[in-house]
Amino acid sequence: MEILVITGGIGSGKSEVCRILQELYGCGVYNADERVKLLYDIHPTLLDNIEKLTGESLRDDDGRFVPSRLSERIFADRKILLDVEALVFPALIEDFSTWAKNYEDDRFVVFESATILEKPELAGFGDKVILVDSLFETRLERACKRNSVPRESVYARMMNQKMMNGISCGEIEPEVDAVIHNLGTLSDLKYCVIRTIKELYG
Repeated sequence: MEILVITGGIGSGKSEVCRILQELYGCGVYNADERVKLLYDIHPTLLDNIEKLTGESLRDDDGRFVPSRLSERIFADRKILLDVEALVFPALIEDFSTWAKNYEDDRFVVFESATILEKPELAGFGDKVILVDSLFETRLERACKRNSVPRESVYARMMNQKMMNGISCGEIEPEVDAVIHNLGTLSDLKYCVIRTIKELYG
């Protein structure tokens, strides 16, 4: 069983690619970005260790994790961000490994992550990496339409993904096994997924 990493910037279509992979090949899909949010609540020690690191409570009066409190700390202090990631990433990989045991007889499982290429701690993770990409403006329009949020808000989030923006603009050459250019219809995207999987796995 191989780990197939699917990555891409906001609005690139990586989640749609994962849906197509699941539909066509029946593979398991692990959404790392969504799973991290859950780990703060279900991991036995992660949130405790982060609170020790930050020196403050990150929960409400009922003991529930308040994401905005952590966001305020890590975006104001890059060192705190890196230290938190040093705690989160091992917990994430451990959680993924446990999850992947359910698919040991499959050809591959999918690890979906928007930021994996930007995280040195995760360099080399996975057996193959597919980048889903599109033009910056196209990604922006898709994300606005999908999430029904103000254009300015989506734009601000996208600007934080500097590597993905550099790739979309042709300024950075990604170190991946394949690139899917999501520039057309869903049918076009499905064809690209099938062709790419055939190239990678035969």
